[in-house]
Amino acid sequence: MKISISKSTIPFVVIIGGCILLLVSFGIRHSSGLYLSPVSNQLGTGREVFGFAIAIQFLMIGFGSPIFGAIADKYGSGQAAIYGVILFIIGLYLFSLAESSAFLILSQAIFGLGCAGCGTAVVLGAVGKTVLEKNRTLALGVVMAAGSLGQFLIVPLTGILIAASDWQRSIVYLCFIALIMIIFSLALNLSGKNFETSQNQDRPLKSVLAEAFVNKSYILLTVGFFVCGFHVAFVATHLPAYLEDLSLSAWVGSWSLGLIGLFNVVGTLMFGRLGDSKSKKNLLVILYSLRSILFLIFIFLPKTEITILIFAALLGILWLSTVPLTSGIISVIFGSRYMSMLYGFTFLSHQLGSFAGSWFGGRFYDIYGSYEIMWWICVVLGFASALMHFPIYEKSLEKNPT
Repeated sequence: MKISISKSTIPFVVIIGGCILLLVSFGIRHSSGLYLSPVSNQLGTGREVFGFAIAIQFLMIGFGSPIFGAIADKYGSGQAAIYGVILFIIGLYLFSLAESSAFLILSQAIFGLGCAGCGTAVVLGAVGKTVLEKNRTLALGVVMAAGSLGQFLIVPLTGILIAASDWQRSIVYLCFIALIMIIFSLALNLSGKNFETSQNQDRPLKSVLAEAFVNKSYILLTVGFFVCGFHVAFVATHLPAYLEDLSLSAWVGSWSLGLIGLFNVVGTLMFGRLGDSKSKKNLLVILYSLRSILFLIFIFLPKTEITILIFAALLGILWLSTVPLTSGIISVIFGSRYMSMLYGFTFLSHQLGSFAGSWFGGRFYDIYGSYEIMWWICVVLGFASALMHFPIYEKSLEKNPT
């Protein structure tokens, strides 16, 4: 039976499908940090091994994003997403069976590839191709807000599941939740059927890639996005263990990550809306600067349950608000035709940063017995990224000097 959907309804269906995909995948993926202590204790390893495994997850998301982005651009976002969901569930289930460091790393590699297929490169590309340019950054902000809402809903739920049963069984429960994504992947098959055309839409892929890899604005945007990944991965992976080291209750860690997700709903919607009318690159300068200032304050802040939760809420506003702005700039410069793959390459830089943030966090902790040096690195990198965004030229390709 063929279901007919009106042209005006298509953007809403794609946005809803993308929202559910990011809600579930982000929520489960950002729960990884809750497993650092129980998994490390069971395997009898230091924190570097788990940090490295999660770093491999981030790295595979990065390498997988342009690959799945290319699949989405050529064969359809829905097809790319369904492949991703299958790998996501397989990798997640293997994680529950991990009894050695090698098996743990393998499970995270497969899981990371799955995250790439049902993650931001594919979803944001699908939405970018479907929504009119005047509303595009806001729409991208909406789906990112849904991902953050998933973090708020699923991370605390994961903490409850771990406490109520054990870490292995909690992962199996998450696998059943992940099955929901299969249905909503189908909605992305409608993407691209309602987008505006421009001169850039008909450019050959080879030509667009050649322009992108020598375009100064694209390069600066991509390098700056490394810092976002570094910040997010370090905090998501190591904050719960850091708070345990401070002798705070276990619930503080899970609810801190949950609050980051909740307040990022506000942040992504707010900056997504602002990005439709204000300079996106200037907003990114402000975002990265505010992150560094917040990290600097946090270093000297007394660590109590209240101050930690306030810090989490403020960081949440700045958490992934960079994504609709970054992807929005790519859409402005190159058009939406190859947005999935071009954002995928930029997201690879983000995930290289995630790899470094997750692994170095565990590495430095095992060496120095403290995360202090990592917090200072976060401060420095945030200001450096803000400086990188100043020279970005936010114009379409035919007007954009290389």
